[in-house]
Amino acid sequence: MLKRTPLFSAHQNLGGKLVEFGGWEMPVQYTSIMDEHQAVRTAAGIFDISHMGEITVSGSAAPRFLNSVLTNDIDKIAPGGGQYTLLCNERGGAIDDLYAYRLSGEVYLLVVNASRTEADVAWLQARAAEFPGREELRLTDASHQYAAVAVQGPRVVEFIDACIPGSACSGSGTRVDRVTALKKNQIAGFACGHANVLVSRTGYTGEDGFEIVGRDDSIRQLWDGILAAGRPFGIKPCGLGARDTLRTEACYPLYGHELDENTTPIEAGLEFFVALDKGEFVGRSVLAAQKATGVSRKCVAFKMTDKSAPPRPQYPIWACGAKIGDVTSGTQSPSLGIGIGLGYMPPDLATPGTAIEIEIRGKRPPAVVVQKPIYRRGQAPQRVTDSI
Repeated sequence: MLKRTPLFSAHQNLGGKLVEFGGWEMPVQYTSIMDEHQAVRTAAGIFDISHMGEITVSGSAAPRFLNSVLTNDIDKIAPGGGQYTLLCNERGGAIDDLYAYRLSGEVYLLVVNASRTEADVAWLQARAAEFPGREELRLTDASHQYAAVAVQGPRVVEFIDACIPGSACSGSGTRVDRVTALKKNQIAGFACGHANVLVSRTGYTGEDGFEIVGRDDSIRQLWDGILAAGRPFGIKPCGLGARDTLRTEACYPLYGHELDENTTPIEAGLEFFVALDKGEFVGRSVLAAQKATGVSRKCVAFKMTDKSAPPRPQYPIWACGAKIGDVTSGTQSPSLGIGIGLGYMPPDLATPGTAIEIEIRGKRPPAVVVQKPIYRRGQAPQRVTDSI
């Protein structure tokens, strides 16, 4: 049986089209992917992200433990800060990609992918059980305790302070006098009704925005309040379809597409988030070797150079008359009005400007490797009518 978030009835009332995603019944769209995508690019959109997992790690050994299992350097996070990072296996393959936040001196929150929560928790627990100093380490799967929403888009800053008024609470995250005072990747606790919520200035769309984690009742209240407050600013409820087109334009990886346990962060182009100089961590030796000697494949972004059916995952990539790789993510870009995607190919061909072909329905329309991201914030979106 599929799991449902605390906002399930809200999605039904708004006419959301519900689909299975990572074991959850989630809205893929309400009106259309196109409309919801454009709302986020030009105004505001709200997403239910309650399916994401939350893991707390605390105790005096927490920083040492996290630095032994995560690729990024946890010591670089000040209280109230966050960073993108990855869990890797001994082969350097990605177990998951996630956000790690430092709520206070010895308390950390990991926000992980819905489909990987159980695997992440089991792997972390196994590592914690054999970690020196485990007596000073507490690891808890808190996913069942929280719901969450993401509010994204250039106009969110105009109304979010009214939805969560007041200054940050002491003890959780950074101290700011209002939500919009948070800087990118910062997190803080705020009072919301009779409970507190955690608000971070992060997102998965390529636009400015906030992600809010709290108890079920708080998130249900906020969902309704944000939609009401954001209505004069053009907010729309958005589903997984728009979330996917937005993140593809921004070239953010999706686990199971650009990342899996046989793909390393170096291959995925995420070496910026691998701190080889911090000391030993799981997978480091493989990642260091790849950094030094190179990889056999690299994740690239591409755009179709002419009108065509949109590229899709697993479509072959061709160059010089030979198949050289496969598409991992592909869609019709609502912002650019043309097909775009991500895929793996040999590094000697992974240079922006390289001409390639994408095999689509038995044909090979032309495409070109482009610099990431495919779409940059502030770029003027085009209004197109192509269906996605």
